[in-house]
This record gives sequence, C-alpha cells and structure tokens, in this order.
Amino acid sequence: MQPPPGYSVPEGMVCRLRRSLYGLKQAPRAWFQRFAYVVTATGFSAGAHDPALFVHTSSRGRTLLLYVDDMIITGDDPQHIAFVKARLGEQCLMSDLGPLHYFVGTEVSSTHEGFYLSQEKYIQGLLDRASITNHRTDETPMELNVHLSATDGEPLDDPTRYLHIVGSLVYLGVTCPDISYYMHILSQFVSAPTQLHYSHLLRVLRYLHGTMSRRLFFPCSSSLQLQAYCDATWASDSSDRQSLSAYCVFLSGSLIAWKTKKQTAVSRSSTEAELRAMALVMAEMTWLRWLLVDFGVSYGAISIARDPVKHELTKHIGVDAYYTHAQS
Repeated sequence: MQPPPGYSVPEGMVCRLRRSLYGLKQAPRAWFQRFAYVVTATGFSAGAHDPALFVHTSSRGRTLLLYVDDMIITGDDPQHIAFVKARLGEQCLMSDLGPLHYFVGTEVSSTHEGFYLSQEKYIQGLLDRASITNHRTDETPMELNVHLSATDGEPLDDPTRYLHIVGSLVYLGVTCPDISYYMHILSQFVSAPTQLHYSHLLRVLRYLHGTMSRRLFFPCSSSLQLQAYCDATWASDSSDRQSLSAYCVFLSGSLIAWKTKKQTAVSRSSTEAELRAMALVMAEMTWLRWLLVDFGVSYGAISIARDPVKHELTKHIGVDAYYTHAQS
C-alpha cells in the first residue's frame, strides 16, 4: 500500500501501523470489535444468532440495536436509548438522524397502522444509471415459459453494464420479492451475457419502472406467528437437470423472508426435489425462530416428513427428510 498523504518514507524503509486504516482488510473487523466493546459497556449483549444484533433488557423494557454500516436503535425503553446514544457520541464520531426514515438504501415510513418498506429512490437511481428515460413499462418482469441458456444470442461486446445492473438488482431483493426468481435466472449468465440476456434484463427494469411505488407493509398489531411455504421445480434446468427451490416466510401475514435457489444436487424424483426445498425453508425457519427469541418472542414435505418410516425408494434422501421431520 502507499503511505498516507503527508507522510514520506525513506527508501528501503517501511511503516508500522499502530491502528487499522480505512481500506485495509482488517479495518472492518477492528472497527466492529471497537463498536462491540462500546455498546456492551452500556449493558448490551450480542444476539446469540446474529452478531450484528445487540439486546438490552431491563425492568423498563427491551432495547435493540442493529449494526450494519449504520445503526438502528429501537425499543420500549427511551431512557436507555438516550443513554446509549450519548455514550456512542462520546466514543465515536456519529450523527443522530432522528426517527428512522432511510437505512442503507431502504425507505421506511410509519403510520398508526404499521410500517412500510420500499426502495423507490434506489430504483429511480438505478433506472437513471441504466439510461431508462422513457415511460415504457411492462406488466411482468419476464414472459411466461421463457427458458434461457448460456448460448442464446450474440455475446455482449462490453458486459460491464449487465454486471452492474444485475448486482444492483440483487440488492433490491430486500423489498422486491417479485423479481427474486427472475434475478436468479439472469444472474446465472454474468460470466458471459448475451444480447438476449440483456434484453430480458431491460424488461425487468421496465417492470420496476411501473411498480417502484409498491411497498411491504408490517402492521403494528400482530400475533407474531411464523408461516412458511415452499415449492420446487423438478429437473427444470435443461443444461444440468438441477431442480429449483423457492420459499417465502410470513410473520403474522407480513412477508419477511424469501429465496429462489438452484439445488446443489440432481434430484432423482419430484419427491426428492420437494424434500430438499422443505429442508431449505426449515433451516430458515429455525434461524428466524431463534432470532425472535433474541427479540423476546418465545415459541414453545408433509406426509413423508411426518412419517418416521423410511421407504426403500426414498432412503437416499433421508438426511433432508430427517432434518425436516426433526424441526417440524
């Protein structure tokens, strides 16, 4: 690395760093250790299932602190929240932005009924960078029954824009579950995109242009019950015959988690593909249940998962079936 501006190093000499500089590989870890030390000194303890979540419990209530690149402090103990902000202000350079409205690209608005999450500003910025200036929109992200392959169309002369847009759209998965499946498809061609792949990518952008005002809603009053749904398409990828798993998880009717992912092994039957999808969603449900426990919420495929008998034709998928049965 080059010495910082203003420092001259004689030839043949090196610098010894006493602290981590911004940009070094170890800098984020050193900063997080410092941050964790400060917040634990105020009475917080790290969440057992998410190292970026810190929890404080007292007779006045519970306080939660979520750290990413920025911080969200919430809870029903305003006295401790004020104390934590004061301590952080003494130990670190920080700004109190007041009530939550914007957090790492996600817009948050609140009403008496609940909270709304959206990324309208982020989508508009992406459309501007992609030079989508007309008002044309599409009702769906992709046409029905489209099957793309790596050899479709002519290769792009410069795939930089394709890579940039795909990477930006992946981040939109925070609030746009409706494009999850299509981004799973288009992201498979980032190593060698073609003109046809790029045309389908532009269709996704035109769809977002017409739906950017849609938001996720989380009501204030709910029973905090988890519900999950999963599905699988058996041997749907013609290039390698791998199946596709997908799931969505609801908390009291509000969508909080979703994923579309190609299965790592080739399933020999639709039953096996379904069980792999069930194991995937059960792993997510297990983590979410433990995360809710950190929040202070306690929690005291169907026929094969409930049946302890392993049939001869399905014993090769016993691991996923046993895991799903054990977590049910």
